[in-house]
Amino acid sequence: MVSPGKTEGFSQKMQNILLLLAMIIMAGAPVARAQTSEMPVLFDADERLGRPDLSTLPRLRVLTTVDFPPFSFVDQTGRLSGFHLDLVREICRELAIEAKCQVQAIPFADLEAALDAGEGEAVAAGIAVTPALRERFAFSRPYITIPARFARNREVDLKGKAADALAGRSVGVVKDTVHQAMLASFFPKLRAVPFADQSAMLDALKAKTIDAAFSDGLRLPFWVAGEASGQCCALYDGPYLSERFLGEGLMLMTRKNTPQLAEAFDYALAQLARKGRLQDIYLRYFPNGFY
Repeated sequence: MVSPGKTEGFSQKMQNILLLLAMIIMAGAPVARAQTSEMPVLFDADERLGRPDLSTLPRLRVLTTVDFPPFSFVDQTGRLSGFHLDLVREICRELAIEAKCQVQAIPFADLEAALDAGEGEAVAAGIAVTPALRERFAFSRPYITIPARFARNREVDLKGKAADALAGRSVGVVKDTVHQAMLASFFPKLRAVPFADQSAMLDALKAKTIDAAFSDGLRLPFWVAGEASGQCCALYDGPYLSERFLGEGLMLMTRKNTPQLAEAFDYALAQLARKGRLQDIYLRYFPNGFY
């Protein structure tokens, strides 16, 4: 949902785990960054974007989905919640259009057609940005990027960077995914062990059948910190960012005939980043971080 090509789609079991955690919270070459709970800075601190005039905008209907926890989900009270909901609220507050803002959840498969038909003014749902979509729609700048991460079994003694420490060791990866392609391209000295799905790979990591696993940085931190891992494992090195394999990041999507909206989103996102409010939302839903 967040990267071009085939990714390890959310299994129902993993979606349930993420949803439960979200409820609890609510109640190119890859670039390796130092591990931190802070989001990478995606906006130039010295850049000053103009604030677009949205006084003639009658309303802002933002379309999302209910099955992408913790970005968007229905909480225990039946209320639509999640990272994207809080982000939209903050954007509308920053643009002083709170009274005009609405968020509507529809099936993921219907988002593009609904936006195209004018049933909403924007989409916030983790759609993978492709050249074909850019021909049809306009996009804000990225507000979050999903990195790739290694997780290792704690009983495996590793020192130094992953590229050297894992050389010759067994590293699990889900076959036919962007993560498998990324691992082969940038970590050729590792012995890749392909698995049919994420669950099988993580079971093997827990059993120490493999020394480490390579997957997306969204799910691995949840699994490592959750009961399912039995504290067997830990994140290791990274995170790794690669636009070539992992895409440009999550963006707000609008129609091309409303360029002022994309500009307004860029302005609001830059302000939220500078004021630390974007970081606050990130930590609200990803307390363990994936950077």
